[in-house]
Amino acid sequence: MEILSKYNTLLNQNLEQAVSQNEPAQLYDPIKYILSLGGKRIRPALTLMVCDFFGKDYKEALSAAMAVELFHNFSLIHDDIMDNAPLRRGKATVHEKWDVNTGILSGDAMLILAYRFFENYNPKTFQDLAKLFSETALQVCEGQQHDMDFETRDDVSLEEYINMIDHKTAVLVGAAMKMGAIVADASESDKDKIYQFGRNLGIAFQLQDDYLDVFGNPETFGKQVGGDIIANKKTFLYLIAIEQSSKVQAEELEHLYSINPKDPADKISTVKDIFVNSGAAKATQVEIEKYSNLAYSVLNEINITDEKREMLRQFGNSLMERNV
Repeated sequence: MEILSKYNTLLNQNLEQAVSQNEPAQLYDPIKYILSLGGKRIRPALTLMVCDFFGKDYKEALSAAMAVELFHNFSLIHDDIMDNAPLRRGKATVHEKWDVNTGILSGDAMLILAYRFFENYNPKTFQDLAKLFSETALQVCEGQQHDMDFETRDDVSLEEYINMIDHKTAVLVGAAMKMGAIVADASESDKDKIYQFGRNLGIAFQLQDDYLDVFGNPETFGKQVGGDIIANKKTFLYLIAIEQSSKVQAEELEHLYSINPKDPADKISTVKDIFVNSGAAKATQVEIEKYSNLAYSVLNEINITDEKREMLRQFGNSLMERNV
């Protein structure tokens, strides 16, 4: 994203030095490895951008941004272990390249290293950042646990699902932005508003990810279309389809989510038809728009220039304007 490019440049220059320790290599090499795999670096770039938008040199927020990126990658190492995932960004996951025990321990060290970056701030800023970071980290763990619990539950409500993606994904987006405001010493109101902006945009983004997983263009989406259906993942689309479908449709959908055919093409096609015919596809688009609008509704209340406000809106649009 063009709007984040200058912040990403600073991040990429400094991530190579994020972990200065070399010994024991079995602990630190996996950390350096996952950081080297790249990614969009959206969350830490947002920390720098928000600090900049509130009138402070964005380099002052670099330590907070590094903490955000280390935490995010720590969570990826552990998520990959729980999902038994062989690849991350097209490369072998840490637990595959080394082993599970190494992945767990290196992930733990990564979390501790993330906290240490807050030591570069004065006591008040350190306290504010660490408090937000701890609360967010716990919420991410709660979201991950809910996600795992939902795999074996047949009574997940739409409200519970939104709460899960809020904690698993959205709170870290909100926290990354609020950290930039904390470093910039913005007002309490502005800190809260920028957090609300990021959090609601994060929910909209995850709902759109669910939607594109089913209806996205394989050439532009970047992941296998229909992956959630193949994995029998009960996303917002599935839950609302069960709620809105006829009894026959709902029973067929439940059956399809209990099987794993060798060739999933027919299963994917049938599920897509049910999502469309039940109105679940349209209802998901409405929900995406709802949370996008909630995010944009707070922008006018934030004490930044009109130019910066418009840039935040453009960022939100660029995040949501992925090809379907």
